[in-house]
Amino acid sequence: MTAPVPADVLSRLKAVLGEGGWSQDPQTLAPKLLEWRDRWSGETPFLALPRTTADVAAVVGVCAEAGTPITVQGGNTGLVGGQIPQGEILLSTERMRAIREADAFDDVLVAEAGVTLSAVHEAAAGMNRRFPLGLASEGSATVGGFVSTNAGGTQVLRYGMTRNLVLGLEAVLPNGEVWNGLKHLRKDNTGYDLKQLLIGAEGTLGVVTAAALKLFPVMASRAVAFIGVESPEAALKLLVRAKDETGGAVEAFELMGRLGVDFALRNIAGTRDPLAERHPWYVLAEFSSGEPGSAEAAMERFLAWGLEIGLIADAAVAQTEAQAKALWAIRENQSPAQKPEGATWKHDVSVPVSRVADFLREADAAMRAFVPGCRIAAFGHMGDGNIHYDVLRGDGAPDAPHAARRDEGSRIVHDIVASMGGSISAEHGLGSMKTEEARRYKSPVEVEALAAIRRALDPKRIMNPRVLF
Repeated sequence: MTAPVPADVLSRLKAVLGEGGWSQDPQTLAPKLLEWRDRWSGETPFLALPRTTADVAAVVGVCAEAGTPITVQGGNTGLVGGQIPQGEILLSTERMRAIREADAFDDVLVAEAGVTLSAVHEAAAGMNRRFPLGLASEGSATVGGFVSTNAGGTQVLRYGMTRNLVLGLEAVLPNGEVWNGLKHLRKDNTGYDLKQLLIGAEGTLGVVTAAALKLFPVMASRAVAFIGVESPEAALKLLVRAKDETGGAVEAFELMGRLGVDFALRNIAGTRDPLAERHPWYVLAEFSSGEPGSAEAAMERFLAWGLEIGLIADAAVAQTEAQAKALWAIRENQSPAQKPEGATWKHDVSVPVSRVADFLREADAAMRAFVPGCRIAAFGHMGDGNIHYDVLRGDGAPDAPHAARRDEGSRIVHDIVASMGGSISAEHGLGSMKTEEARRYKSPVEVEALAAIRRALDPKRIMNPRVLF
């Protein structure tokens, strides 16, 4: 737990933020101190609610001078605890909600840190453009949060991670100075790329206050299909065919096990099974194209090929936007559907795409040997090798014994991932949950290089002090 914040620091923070710019009200603080799965909880003596970049700079400046730690929070949708303070000042960007600029010629939208992803999507649509980052939490996830965690989402296969979608940043550095790097440039080789250090830094190298986001044309055709398959191996073969069939126009290629679908049917109101019969695994595939009718035609050819050679057992193709949303809701509700099922060990891992099936086979065998009767819900982004591998307590078993073995069980999963050249955190960051674990899988040279970057920019280690190296 962080040392108590001196009273004079609190007084100075109140003065620089002014009326309405801070809170110490327990009811206001409470929802910001609890992670949405109820796994992480924390405390803070002071909530800073800056409205402008100048406000953020003032807060960080006061804290830097006093050596007072800060935890930064966006929409509080993080899954690794990095946004939950343990006695630090909590700085929320929720009031920084301006769309500063929208340029259809440069295909860029400049949004402040507190703008939600759904608001970014709406603003881009108003320009007849799109921002292709898709997260289930888009209604609450914010620009500052998804930039600081380098969020992935469902369209990574075609558009890459958040770092591929950011042209420039504005940020307050740990000394309280403002860095304005809100460029619209696609090419800039004038030295180190500071924005790429800040993207994925989880608030440790500065507070992201605004981002210049890269926009893309709206697609003229789109096809979404829910596909029953026998195994992850079959899904991998289908992925290769899908990319060849579309010339790389695969928007998403998501994998789900049957248990996760069952959880959604049981625990998410309004969910319906798209297929008449049960299948061990499912693929949710989406194609899109700038040519009218092209995506639909490619999906038809792809499904016909898969059915003919037996890789596809059955498929349902969305005929309307409402049907497409219903199919996507099954995938997006995989995590929420688990909440009523009890204690869970969650893993956000990635391996080379070619090793996804191997990972699932080895991890399943290891988990069932380690915790007989456990339930495994695996789902994720088959197209980029990112699997959310969740191990739930046995049906009807007590929560506490399962939760108590989480760290030991996760180490087994992570060792398998590492043996395949994978990552123990594919898209959610390290946060408080995985920082120490990451040291096990990085070389001493890499750990020291990362620590040196942090020492250079945050020598007092005041920014999100429990996170990263």
